Amino acid sequence: MSGRARLTLFALLATLLTAWSLVPLVESAGWLLQAALLLGVQSAVGAGARRVPLARSLTVAAQLLVSLLLLAFLFGGKAGSPGSGPVAYLVTDFGALFQQGVQDVGEYAIPAPLTDGIRLLLVSGVLLIGLLVDMLAVTVRTAAAAGLPLLALYSVAAGLAGGGEASWVSFLLAGCGYLMMLLAEGRDRLAQWGRVFAAGPRERGPSSSGLSATGAHATAPVRTGRRIGVVALGLALVVPAALPALGGGMLGAQGDGEGGGSGVGGTISAVNPLVSLQSSLNAQDNRVVLKYRTDSPQQSEQYLRILALDEFNGVKWEASGRALADVPARLPTPPGLSEQVRGTAVEVSTSVSAADSFTQRYLPMPYPATAVDIGGKWRFEPVGRTLVGDQLGKGRFQNVQGAQYRVRSLLLRPTAEQLQNAPEPNPAVRAEYTKLPELPPVVAETARKVTQGAKDDYTRAVKLQDFFAVTGGFRYDTKTASGTGPDAVARFLADKEGFCVHFAFSMAAMSRTLGIPARVAVGFTPGEKQSDGTVNVSMRDAHAWPELYFEGVGWTRFEPTPRAGISVPDYTRPRAPAAQPSAPAPLPSQSGAAQPSAAPSQSQDCPPEQKKLGECGGPALTQDAASGGGGPSLTAVLGWTAAALVVLGVPLLPLLWRTRVRKRRLAAGGVTEAWLELGDAAWDVGIAPDEALSPRRAAFRVVQMGRLEADAAAAVHRITAALERTLYAPAGTGVSYPGLAEDVLAARAGLLAPVGRGTRLRALLLPRSAVRVAWAVSARWSGVASVVSARLAAVRLRLPLRGRG
Repeated sequence: MSGRARLTLFALLATLLTAWSLVPLVESAGWLLQAALLLGVQSAVGAGARRVPLARSLTVAAQLLVSLLLLAFLFGGKAGSPGSGPVAYLVTDFGALFQQGVQDVGEYAIPAPLTDGIRLLLVSGVLLIGLLVDMLAVTVRTAAAAGLPLLALYSVAAGLAGGGEASWVSFLLAGCGYLMMLLAEGRDRLAQWGRVFAAGPRERGPSSSGLSATGAHATAPVRTGRRIGVVALGLALVVPAALPALGGGMLGAQGDGEGGGSGVGGTISAVNPLVSLQSSLNAQDNRVVLKYRTDSPQQSEQYLRILALDEFNGVKWEASGRALADVPARLPTPPGLSEQVRGTAVEVSTSVSAADSFTQRYLPMPYPATAVDIGGKWRFEPVGRTLVGDQLGKGRFQNVQGAQYRVRSLLLRPTAEQLQNAPEPNPAVRAEYTKLPELPPVVAETARKVTQGAKDDYTRAVKLQDFFAVTGGFRYDTKTASGTGPDAVARFLADKEGFCVHFAFSMAAMSRTLGIPARVAVGFTPGEKQSDGTVNVSMRDAHAWPELYFEGVGWTRFEPTPRAGISVPDYTRPRAPAAQPSAPAPLPSQSGAAQPSAAPSQSQDCPPEQKKLGECGGPALTQDAASGGGGPSLTAVLGWTAAALVVLGVPLLPLLWRTRVRKRRLAAGGVTEAWLELGDAAWDVGIAPDEALSPRRAAFRVVQMGRLEADAAAAVHRITAALERTLYAPAGTGVSYPGLAEDVLAARAGLLAPVGRGTRLRALLLPRSAVRVAWAVSARWSGVASVVSARLAAVRLRLPLRGRG
């Protein structure tokens, strides 16, 4: 097998080994076999084109064209677009399937089912990376630079999959693939200088030095490279395991202690929930903290509540200190729940598994829980109906880290009529949960203005919810600066921009100004359902919502936050059935609105931009999305393809230009061309040309400043001698100079050998001699400008003569 064929094979293998890191993202690994087959065809086309040989640009173009045709043959017709003809088959249908894959990626959690759209994204992505690796490592002969696309592929896969038991395996496979490709290129480069011999058996005794007089016992460079690579990979795997891992975040802080203001132990009451929730929602590491399986018929109502913040002291909302009790086998009936509502409720069972990195001291569970089965030392707080980890020792508390537990809870289904006709709450409840510090007058004024005309607390609550989620012009933004104290609510009402804590805190405070008992619950939204029936709850599912008290129903959830994934409670919707199951009807106060799409609950087909702003969810929006099928237009596909080629190709233009110029000069076989190439090779490593020097002095300068070894220096002097004979020999003397191309390559290798890696990469990717392109363009422009100026001057001279005639 030739050196280039071996390098092609190892470039293919490096891409496949790196692509293995994508396997945990989907349920099935069958796509990897398809990608391997297509990569094999793509590499074979490249090998054949290089053997012809074709120009490098034509080689890459042939590989790209064959890859696109293979993808169209494999995936064409699977999107079901309405177009017909070859254009629709190769472009419209292909684009529609690509768009479907992007939507699937946004909808499914990891590991996602292997839909046709996701399979297209995976296979085409691996093919693109394989093309870049083959181009850099084999076509352009720069295997080191080929590590960049491999690193991009591995980084994307590792970032999506997160940590896990198989993460070090993926890293090891990717590292081995890249190392084998480098060694294959190194072996090929050495083979150009002669046959590569393996090291013979090492001599024993004092005279053994690893290099005998005959050279039979010299250590093979390839074997040395393998040893260095193995040591480097081993260190990369062992060193991170020995370093301490860092944790953090509101819901995953390290430690068990309850702590103070620092939040040690991950307890919500120990930190400002406003700041903590914002950190979780903006977390780059959106790790899964809880997994659960439930038999609830309404999974969208399965909020996992951690605790309630029921006291506003003028600085922040916090959980009031209450006495704890032992956890009873059956939790008491929720406060305020009547037998009438209790009789229509359904008891559901939820099995929860917490991640090892989740060290929350409060137990997340559906509200209201009726029974909890969990190991460890836990205590029950009856008013908030939460379980709190008990003290295990000095500074150590029970937490939910790695726990597996089962919760039985009530799925309450109150009606709007029951809430509307709720009797006055218990005076003690009203007194405790309507207490407020002194607030800016705008808070109470806004609450009265929004709820004007409402005759009962339920209608007031719905109007408040509607004000924040629909009619008030509020925008959901997790980047909004956190704030505390009474003025924070007033600022939020003025700026109309914030995230769930702003909405929950403001609605709770405004409800209390209206005499409605209110508090704020902190926990998680229902999470994302998986293909196996389980549900994943991640850091970004952290949420806060207001709970309002209605006698006969108890503490009742409301949703003022216009955020994707938020479920508006059924009892705040109108009694008439919605036009579409996936798009809830507008709130009662908006029943006569002309645009039901403004309802706060989101449609699954809503664009991501509108989901961010919380402007999704109406039937009209769903119809618009449905009417836009058919895939992207041919112009759009060609435009995006051209843009992608430009983005990928522009950084490589200096490299491609320099390689093309070198090849053309050496193929010409002339002395002048060889001398120019030698000068540019020295310029690329930092030895600027000096036109004032004679050829001999210039050669001596290159040898001295380039720190050339004997062989490379001799090659430079041979090129110089050939140039001097050509310049100064008598006219008519015909002398040929064979081997100039080899001397130029040997001199270039000698110039690159002593310099550092940064200089070598600069000489390869951003060669200094590429400035000749700018010089040539400037000279061409000057020539054109001179010609145009001369012709314009001639025209001006002739015009007066014609005028006199």
